[in-house]
Amino acid sequence: MTTDLASRVYSHRWKIDPIVRSLIDTDFYKLLMAQSVFHNKPDVRVEFSLINRSKHIPLAKLIDEGELRAQLDYIRTLKLSRGESTWLRGNMFYGKRSMFHSDFMEWFENLTLPPYHLERVGDQYELSFEGAWPEVMLWEIPALSVLMELRSRACLHKMARFELQILYARAMTRLWEKVERLRSIGEVRVADFGTRRRHSFLWQDWCVQAMQEGLGANFTGTSNCLIAMRREMEAIGTNAHELPMVYSALAESDEELAYAPYRVLEDWQREHDGNLQVILPDTYGTKGFLERAPGWLTNWTGIRIDSGQPAEAAEIAIKWWLDRGEDPKEKLIIFSDGLDVDEIASLYARFNGRVRISFGWGTLLTNDFRGLVPDDGLAPFSLVCKAVSANGRPTVKLSDNPNKAMGPKDEIERYKRVFGVGAQEAMEVIV
Repeated sequence: MTTDLASRVYSHRWKIDPIVRSLIDTDFYKLLMAQSVFHNKPDVRVEFSLINRSKHIPLAKLIDEGELRAQLDYIRTLKLSRGESTWLRGNMFYGKRSMFHSDFMEWFENLTLPPYHLERVGDQYELSFEGAWPEVMLWEIPALSVLMELRSRACLHKMARFELQILYARAMTRLWEKVERLRSIGEVRVADFGTRRRHSFLWQDWCVQAMQEGLGANFTGTSNCLIAMRREMEAIGTNAHELPMVYSALAESDEELAYAPYRVLEDWQREHDGNLQVILPDTYGTKGFLERAPGWLTNWTGIRIDSGQPAEAAEIAIKWWLDRGEDPKEKLIIFSDGLDVDEIASLYARFNGRVRISFGWGTLLTNDFRGLVPDDGLAPFSLVCKAVSANGRPTVKLSDNPNKAMGPKDEIERYKRVFGVGAQEAMEVIV
């Protein structure tokens, strides 16, 4: 039985619908990374900070500070439930049982998320978290989910009951048309990657059910652990830019810095094997990363492409495998940057049969309300929460798109020199 979203939005009460209702209402890769960090870098001190790349969205004018604090405070009361712990300890993920080790689970079962720092600065909020890396990293997804949904609620609050019913009917129709288009393309394997910038938890849950019904076995699962548990489907995820950003900030020399992204993957393969051995190469430039990569990385299962021109990056990966005697048809490429159906169709047509491909579909799956309300007040925007320092040193991300670069200007220039990053094509950051 599906939820009557319009009625729930119209009459929702805070205690019925807290935005984040569980510590596992997060992306699966966060828990996979947390275990690796817990075993390899537990004492590193980090700071995470909210970054609104879409400056035209005045979050502090749209979102009441008291409401924001109430939601964040509520998250700090959450503990892992017995059922959630049992699921993580006993479920099979990626064909492997007991993926989460007992020492990590005992730590997670006793975790309370650390305090936050919130300040209004002009029309934006400065929101940050400091402390031990394994604890602080678990704030990222809940913090983004809260801000995205409070912004949605601010717009929906002005709407009457019938307006809301029509709004959700139109959004549902739009998503179902996308599902039908995907079905017509072929055997396109798609997973939900939309937690961090979703319209709301209830909407993400509806989207996942629609995808499951519409695509059947070609819908491979969801990155959201809570939804995966409740809907009895696969939890999907690997690793993210956070790992090389922090490892690199800890490097004591240019030589250590140059090797830091590979040190991450050395630690990762001690934790995870098989389909979790997926390289994310673009933190400091995909081309240079692969050119300098140690030989053992060619044995890994695949690559995730998350910035720049996706087709160009895929061609670089295929050539890298061929040059090293690997058969690309045995390898996996996961596309995950700002996807919608047209790009999924184009990439599928170009690479199907040349390599195994799948798609991590994010914001434009779980938050496509573009053009459905006046002034486009529900259009998705680019909000991130990133590690900005590690043990007091600034982090840097270069990406394959200079518009996604992060860090102090002098450090960005140093990283470009160390990693041999030349001219890059700037691309609009939609989400």
